[in-house]
Amino acid sequence: MYGIVEIQGQQFKVENGQKLFVHHIKNVAQGDTVEFDRVLLLDNGSVKVGSPVVDGAKVVCEVLDPLVKGEKVLIFHKKRRKGYRKLNGHRQQFTRLAVKEIIG
Repeated sequence: MYGIVEIQGQQFKVENGQKLFVHHIKNVAQGDTVEFDRVLLLDNGSVKVGSPVVDGAKVVCEVLDPLVKGEKVLIFHKKRRKGYRKLNGHRQQFTRLAVKEIIG
């Protein structure tokens, strides 16, 4: 059984027991359970497609790490022959989740 769920504007294909990184969710602690009810598609032998969501379906997840920093991304600006160079860096913040069950 798997489903397509929308979490904070991004779509994920989730299955039971799967671990995934999503954009940082505020006000959660390690071990909390979080429910997402924007299930767009559900497959348990027969496919249910929502318009836009499947009624009564939800995904229950457990928070493994509330704040994980991603890889550092470097942004480099340069204008040739002008002596202009600028380097900037960024690390995205994520929350690590484990899918407990898919209800639907």
